[in-house]
Amino acid sequence: MSSVISVKVRREIKEEMLKYSGRVNWAEEIRRFIEERLRQVKAEENIRKVVEELSKIPFEAPKGSSVDSVRGDRDSR
Repeated sequence: MSSVISVKVRREIKEEMLKYSGRVNWAEEIRRFIEERLRQVKAEENIRKVVEELSKIPFEAPKGSSVDSVRGDRDSR
């Protein structure tokens, strides 16, 4: 089922849209834009939630692990 929404644009914009209405399906363009923008907003929200959950996980590197890692890297050359 579909719903109708209305958008106000300046008169000049509407005149230009009418000028190119034979080349551009404005309704389809606007639908695609809205769908893509919704995907972006949902993705941002999901990333925020994941980061929030990850920040709750306590993580502490064992003391000296950085030193051991650097030495191991140097010794492997």
